[in-house]
Amino acid sequence: MTRNWRLERRRDHYYWRAKREGYRSRAAYKLLEIHRKYRLFRPGLKVLDLGCSPGGWLQVAGSMVGSKGKVLGIDVKPLKPFKAGNISFLQHDVRSPELPGFVLKELGGKADLILSDVSPNISGVWEVDHARQMELAEASYKTALETLKPGGRLLVKVFEGDLVDGFRKTLKKHFEKVKTVKPKASRSRSSEIYLLAEGFKVAVNPPRTSGDTRAREDSGGTP
Repeated sequence: MTRNWRLERRRDHYYWRAKREGYRSRAAYKLLEIHRKYRLFRPGLKVLDLGCSPGGWLQVAGSMVGSKGKVLGIDVKPLKPFKAGNISFLQHDVRSPELPGFVLKELGGKADLILSDVSPNISGVWEVDHARQMELAEASYKTALETLKPGGRLLVKVFEGDLVDGFRKTLKKHFEKVKTVKPKASRSRSSEIYLLAEGFKVAVNPPRTSGDTRAREDSGGTP
């Protein structure tokens, strides 16, 4: 942790607000902001949260869907358990081809909403970080093809760059609408934006990620 990073956090309104209000990360306010604008949640929904550590988005989703809803978090990093009975967790890689089967079993069916705040470990090299982020976004999309209900929604984080337009076109193949969202709660220096894909059209023979099924350290969520 650099001195500049420590100074930035001391001035971070959302970091200290999360501390006061009991959220595990400042990222909770990004999701709350998006929900206020697009009404992501309602009681009884089944929600999948990819890259969920340390759990800020799980807290928001769990409180919104209520006791009749269910929220499942996925991350390669371990997660401190929640007391809420409607929140569960699987330690798994979002790129694993085995993941959809585990998700469907744990949720007891397909999700109404999939959230993906998954991020790579940042190298500081823009081209590398952008490519890694888009790989994870693509993995989230492919998971959605197998685990999202017809008409469902996918909210996925990307880093701004030349690969985003192609990914947006890919989303439009299976969703009726794709919107770009930039929450005020995102750090000012961050290149992250979110794509909200709405109106899922069920894929026939959806593609799956291939190769390494091991948990990799660069597929965790961003606090």
